[in-house]
Amino acid sequence: MQGLELSREFYRQCAAPAIAERFGERASRIAAGLAGQGSDCLGYDDEISRDHDFGPGCCLWLTDGDFAEFGSELQKLYDALPGEFMGFSRNTTPQAAGRVGVIPISRFYAQFTGCPDVPPNEASWFRIPEHFLNAATSGEVFIDDLGEFTRIRKALLPCYPRDVLLKKLAARVFVMGQAGQYNYGRIVKRGDSPAAMLALDEFVRAALSALHLLNRRYMPYYKWAFRSARALPRLAVAVGELELLFSAPEADRKSIIESVCVSVRDALAEDGLSSISESFLVPQAEEIMKRIGSDYLKKLGVSVG
Repeated sequence: MQGLELSREFYRQCAAPAIAERFGERASRIAAGLAGQGSDCLGYDDEISRDHDFGPGCCLWLTDGDFAEFGSELQKLYDALPGEFMGFSRNTTPQAAGRVGVIPISRFYAQFTGCPDVPPNEASWFRIPEHFLNAATSGEVFIDDLGEFTRIRKALLPCYPRDVLLKKLAARVFVMGQAGQYNYGRIVKRGDSPAAMLALDEFVRAALSALHLLNRRYMPYYKWAFRSARALPRLAVAVGELELLFSAPEADRKSIIESVCVSVRDALAEDGLSSISESFLVPQAEEIMKRIGSDYLKKLGVSVG
């Protein structure tokens, strides 16, 4: 059983009845689900994942006012729920303290976005890394009659606002061209293998992010980036080529890099984000910048993202 299913059943069988009995009408003000950091929130957990921060539990989200009014009482109820459920006990590390239990809605979102509500402007949006937004919008909301938690969640999905998305995409495309198409080959000619691997890593990370952004998705934490990319509905061939890069013979890597870049160029054209035919992605990044309407974002360097 995966963590999200376990959490859903724990809420349904244990938490929900106890909350309804104790809080009556106030129970409708409590949102519940599982979201945030952790492979279980992404549906990626397996037996290996169970050695830390795994087991029965759920998030109970409250507005600031409700948290001040009855948050402590709700936490006491939560702490009294069964410690073992369906054969599992929760295994919590200090680093994961506070991932489940009673959490103010504002605190939950602020830990990932820096904002207690929907980010108010482009600068606020731009500062938020993709993997934090992926975590903030992960998992599942089991119930939210009040709708406050879901209101913010929906505003964060499916991806950045258009201008912010374009600015981040321009930066990723620029790095792909600079690290993969330009620097990687030059470093190889110099015989500096460690530096070449660093350039290859920069290219792959930027490419994975670009593929997510072109699919209007947030890329998760790096160790799940490939798994997430494999499920993207668009540019699957490019994802497969990226997987080959680290194991491919040196002689094949330049052609693989070029093929991935051509796929990205074609996707930019399909989306109306570029009208030039060059496969070198540095000028493609400049083309994306031209489509940004925000003066704040246009003033940032093309590689800033």
